[in-house]
Amino acid sequence: MATTPAAAFQALMNGVTTWDTPTGPVPSELLLIGEAAFPVMVNDKGQVIIAASSYGHGRLVVVAHEAYLMHAPLAPFLANAVHWLCPFLGACIGVNPSLESLVKLLQDTGVKAQVESEPGESLGVYCINAYNDSMTEKLIQFVKRGGGLLIGGQAWYWASQHGHDNVLSKFPGNRVTSVAGVYFTDTYGDRSHFKVSKQVPKIPLHVRCGEDLRKDQEQLLEGISELDIRTGGVPSQLLVHGALAFPLGLNDSLGCFLAAAHYGRGRVVLAAHEGLLCAPKMGPFLLNAVSWLARGQTGKVGVNTRLKNLCPLLSGHGLECALEPHLTRDVSVYCCVAYTDKEAKELQEFVAEGGGLLIGGQAWWWASQNPGQSALANFPGNIILNCFGLSILARTLNPGCFPTPTPEMRSYHFRKALSEFQAALSHGGKDLEKSCLAKLREDGAAFLQIPAEGVPAYASFHRLLRKMLLRSGLPAVSKENPVARDSCEATMLCLATELAHSGTDCSQLVQRLGTCASSLQPLEHSITVEINGTNPGNGDSWLSTGLYLLEGQNAEVSLSEAAASAGLKVQIGCHTDNLTNAKKLSRAPVVTHQCCMDRTEKSLSCLWGGLLYVIVPKGSQLGPVSVTIRRAVPAPYYKLGKTSKEEWRRCLQGNPAPWGELATDNIILTVPTAKLQALEDPEPLLRLWDEMMQAVARLAAQPFPFCRPERIVADVQISAGWMHSGYPIMCHLESVQELINESGMRSKGLWGAIHELGHNQQRHGWEFPPHTTEATCNLWSVYVHETVLGIPRARAHPALSPPEREKRIKAHLGKGAPLSDWSVWTALETYLQLQEAFGWEPFTQLFADYQTLLGLPKDKAGKMNLWMKKFSEKVQKNLVPFFETWGWPIQKEVADGLAHLPPWQGNPTRVPH
Repeated sequence: MATTPAAAFQALMNGVTTWDTPTGPVPSELLLIGEAAFPVMVNDKGQVIIAASSYGHGRLVVVAHEAYLMHAPLAPFLANAVHWLCPFLGACIGVNPSLESLVKLLQDTGVKAQVESEPGESLGVYCINAYNDSMTEKLIQFVKRGGGLLIGGQAWYWASQHGHDNVLSKFPGNRVTSVAGVYFTDTYGDRSHFKVSKQVPKIPLHVRCGEDLRKDQEQLLEGISELDIRTGGVPSQLLVHGALAFPLGLNDSLGCFLAAAHYGRGRVVLAAHEGLLCAPKMGPFLLNAVSWLARGQTGKVGVNTRLKNLCPLLSGHGLECALEPHLTRDVSVYCCVAYTDKEAKELQEFVAEGGGLLIGGQAWWWASQNPGQSALANFPGNIILNCFGLSILARTLNPGCFPTPTPEMRSYHFRKALSEFQAALSHGGKDLEKSCLAKLREDGAAFLQIPAEGVPAYASFHRLLRKMLLRSGLPAVSKENPVARDSCEATMLCLATELAHSGTDCSQLVQRLGTCASSLQPLEHSITVEINGTNPGNGDSWLSTGLYLLEGQNAEVSLSEAAASAGLKVQIGCHTDNLTNAKKLSRAPVVTHQCCMDRTEKSLSCLWGGLLYVIVPKGSQLGPVSVTIRRAVPAPYYKLGKTSKEEWRRCLQGNPAPWGELATDNIILTVPTAKLQALEDPEPLLRLWDEMMQAVARLAAQPFPFCRPERIVADVQISAGWMHSGYPIMCHLESVQELINESGMRSKGLWGAIHELGHNQQRHGWEFPPHTTEATCNLWSVYVHETVLGIPRARAHPALSPPEREKRIKAHLGKGAPLSDWSVWTALETYLQLQEAFGWEPFTQLFADYQTLLGLPKDKAGKMNLWMKKFSEKVQKNLVPFFETWGWPIQKEVADGLAHLPPWQGNPTRVPH
């Protein structure tokens, strides 16, 4: 029994080598939106003329003109169709009298067929034209129970008689086939050429038909001038991706918080937070929504018990409401939250068969609790909603009061925008609006996270996008050839990156770029690396494998059952800065990829390649783990105390991977291999780094060796500053030489890198942003330069020369020491004066004390007073006058509590200035 779309397509096309269609009849184009629907016959314009799908336990084959069902040359296909549709061997095929000549056609192929006025339980397949609306419910239930339906017709003539804006919802055939995601449209199908495909053909990106969704938008927003979504919760953004889905509420960046969709015979309205469904200020919209969802039906509205505040809001306007813990079949509209998928199948069938669904929820909290998992793939609400062409993103949207979107804003649609983007790339058409390009990047990246395997509606998108990118070619972005953020090139880079992350083979895309690693070949044999799966630290830890994955290649990773259930991840690449907001791009915005190792074997890729890491979650007690990797290449890797000079020399020979690492137990430097070639013996350099790291830990009162080594990664472009802190610390390529030059570090110092390491030691309890953010981190720069490198503070940085310090002090105190100006070097001066008087020991002791202090103040003044109090107690001096001079907001009760301590006779602020 062919179950997958690919197997079903092969069964339907078995022995069919040509499409010999009748020349006279004009078919309709079919619109496919269901996750089970797939094309069978597509013309050379990309229009679907024959499609197949499934619903419930049964199947459908939909043909875009009934004459095709009675055309003898198509008999081989029609025989295949009824065989595939038939739930069991030997079942009789019933043919509606309207298609009587089909009986003999099937009988001539050996199929047992007979005329039947309606689908009975004894039949396996029923064949009918698409113009009979008297058997709608019988046909749906026949298919749902397991029967097969072969149906043919065209809707363009019906639309000319009954109105083009009703074709999707009211054309008789659509009242049946739409439950399986297949619609007849009023668009003429081109008859000039039909090619027999060897695989499931692609579903068109954008199908035009006469039904105007703008009327639905107008009905839902009637009488509403603004949408105030400040209801106490933070909404997610919504992704509107289905052909019959559309936005309703948008901010000025096209971020969507309300949307709706047609699906089957029913309708859906989605809110980006459940609070929007219970807020009185949203009442007018909610009444419009329930009315639109009901489609004129008079049944009651079922409200899930988790939305109990919605009930009085609706019943107060005369609607019959009932609180229900679950979906019941006696409701015309059901209202619920998006936090459980226990009823996903029931809700989808409810909508498909004509029900209205009002649903709300946000996905950002779920995403925060499920790191490494895609909300598009796994968030319960999206398991319900994806098939409707609507999804909830983990990305948030700032609540506000927004005017109802203009018709121009409401006309934005992901599929339409991508179709226009495709035309622009193919024919050099007009550029898209910058706002549309930005939205297209976001929507495309999100849509590609929906699992596409076995779902033609999504897999077709992947194939179309891959073909589009191959045809146009990726821009060879670099520092010498940057691309603008709001350009088509930037959009291509973003979409290509996410396409590769989805598992689509993108190796051909990078082959044309001729990158630095393009001459390397992946190793077909496996390499097993041993990692330490224990992580006592407070953050996830990257463990280097010493391997590199080439651009566009797939790595095969395998590990034990125990390791697969321990929350490990594999990461490709270390350049984790997201450059989406940069005005110019010297590389793709995202060039790394993480994958949860929740199975013993996984294949993963990243378009741009990169060093391979295993990510061990904080608190892991897994112990030693073996990880086997195939199709990667060795990268230069030196570990202090483990790698010999000979091993290092061999690492650099030949044509190694473009990036390498120098590691100790406390610091790992990731730099281009080209910069490592001249480093014959990294040991002296890394011993110096370990001395500096020990000093960093000593001042911070942290254990040494570190629980996880700090990391510094060089990149062609970073997201902020000349360097920035974090894990990893990021720096520009221009900084690499100073990081790996031991003699230069000893003679000139290394202020910037130690400054960032200092940032990583800062703690909320004794930090007073914005004043000390760029100040207290420099305590580590001063400390390391003086205690390890032997460089006094006056030489360590020009801003700390005595004249500069004196000028700065006089200027600040001369203004009355306004706290608003107390920042960066001025703020550092306060701490340096304390250190010069009392040494480093009080700082180290205080940093240790703060690690166990409970009930710390949350306000800035409270935190500053606590620091002053504790420092005064450490040095047994009353420092109140000193800190008052510096403009600190000293509280009277704190000052009174320190009055018993002796005054600080050496207070430098007492000296006339």
